[in-house]
Amino acid sequence: MARMKFLCDADRCIECNGCVTACKNANEVPWGVNRRRVVTLNDGQPGEKSVSVACMHCDDAPCAAVCPVDCFYTTPDGIVLHDKDLCIGCGYCFFACPFGAPQFPNATAFGSRGRMDKCTFCAGGPEEPGSEAEFEKYGANLIAEGMLPACAEMCATKALLAGDGDLVADIYRHRATSRDGAAKTWGWSQAYRTGLS
Repeated sequence: MARMKFLCDADRCIECNGCVTACKNANEVPWGVNRRRVVTLNDGQPGEKSVSVACMHCDDAPCAAVCPVDCFYTTPDGIVLHDKDLCIGCGYCFFACPFGAPQFPNATAFGSRGRMDKCTFCAGGPEEPGSEAEFEKYGANLIAEGMLPACAEMCATKALLAGDGDLVADIYRHRATSRDGAAKTWGWSQAYRTGLS
């Protein structure tokens, strides 16, 4: 079975925020919450790069490991989702996630923060696929319709790749080896030792 993954090619990202807008529109994300954001590294310096960041749907998700009510679950294709009906809004997942993916939808003066919200890879939630309840709580279920997440579909430069992890890695491997004849991405030689000369 395919393991769904995101990958952002920093050499192609132009920081247009099209992915952020597409996510907000497709999922009607509440004000103040960004399931996806664009982070610029070395801003204004030589070697400046931008990267689109969201939930990376980890194989061994730290958010799921710390959740006291086990509201996180992984679908058969590797998408990490959460059940908002079980969530108590404790915030442990917020602190455990290295990507800052889980967020509180509300921030009021009296501490009512609500249940966590996070990227769903446009795969909905535990409700009936395509139902009004699913859309209201989790947003669009484009995966059930055979589509990619809205953020990856909207990326004008195809910097943001989404889909089967092996296919995404192959696409990126081809791109990286085509640039000046060798991959120059940090950690590439360690991560992909086999198969490359």
